[in-house]
Amino acid sequence: MSIYDIEVKTIDGKTITLEKYKGEVMLIVNVASKCGFTPQYKGLEDLYAKYHERGFRILGFPCNQFLSQEPGSNQEIAKFCSLTYGVTFDMFAKIDVNGDTAHPLYQYLKAQEPGFMGTEFIKWNFTKFLVDRQGNVIKRYAPSTEPKEIEKDIEKLL
Repeated sequence: MSIYDIEVKTIDGKTITLEKYKGEVMLIVNVASKCGFTPQYKGLEDLYAKYHERGFRILGFPCNQFLSQEPGSNQEIAKFCSLTYGVTFDMFAKIDVNGDTAHPLYQYLKAQEPGFMGTEFIKWNFTKFLVDRQGNVIKRYAPSTEPKEIEKDIEKLL
């Protein structure tokens, strides 16, 4: 199975496969609107604005598994991201990233790029996965890693 075979729902409810992103560099992030890391939306949007014309995509997946920091509906999340941070990168329907109900995308990402000491669970909101143009998971970044700190890795893949 490849990452491109995985089905996801867009924030407005359409089902797609990640085949849509084949040949592009992806940064996949589990996001939340009421988290101390929420201001990273600005840095993510800055990266997207700078590199999207070169084939860079950011995929934001809201998740409410960490202290209920993403309580809103998909529509409320979309509105918040747009109005508060001017988000134009692709956002998806709310999912779980850990446990028995973890979305298949996150099961795949965690298996490909385990975290600290080989653990697979997602530690917190704004964990980031960088995927190359061939669909290989290249690196996993901690929630505290600011988007600008990932820029040099993105440039290498573009």
